Amino acid sequence: MTMSISYEKSGRSNQKERTRAALVGAARELLAEGETPIVERAAARASISRATAYRYFPNRQSLLVAAHPEVEADSLLGAEAPTDPAARLDAVVTETAKIFFDAEQSYRTMLRLSLEPGDDHPELALRKGRRFLWIRDALEPLTDRLSQTELDRLVHAIAVAVGIEALVTLIDLAGLSRTEAVEVMRWSARALLERALTEPDATPSRIHYEMGDLTDADPLTRR
Repeated sequence: MTMSISYEKSGRSNQKERTRAALVGAARELLAEGETPIVERAAARASISRATAYRYFPNRQSLLVAAHPEVEADSLLGAEAPTDPAARLDAVVTETAKIFFDAEQSYRTMLRLSLEPGDDHPELALRKGRRFLWIRDALEPLTDRLSQTELDRLVHAIAVAVGIEALVTLIDLAGLSRTEAVEVMRWSARALLERALTEPDATPSRIHYEMGDLTDADPLTRR
């Protein structure tokens, strides 16, 4: 049985790695300028022929995935991370905002692309949920205090409050400065954490009950 080898891995690998890096770098420059990079534009920016560029990236989707700002860390906490969950969470929220601001235009462009209608979107890094890992890592000291369901709900709630979507809303719609936007996100994360710790039994079933227990009928048939 013979195994297929990708174009980038076959022969002259060092030169091909440089060519790929040049294309990715060009695409990131276009993203930072607010432009949706396509293979032809990245090739032109990198002074590489279109035919060669398409050997590395056969479509816009594959180029966008490669060009998204790379943050592979599973944790944003250093070796001297605090043990207090609130302090850990605050550090993660602050560092997450810094990551967004360092490549803000690229994240904004990716966010816009992720919201465009159509079924041909790539698996953008925006959708890979890296921030969920960071938040869960910050809340690790709570694993013996909250149930898995409660912890999952808290992680999800905080992720909504501290993402690039929240920053764009606070800056563009609410008119806050970047510093003010980060302070709001830090406050939101603290408030959600405090609520989860003071009322950890606020399960979905209890919430539904307090809202009128609408779960006794199919929501699609209710009017």
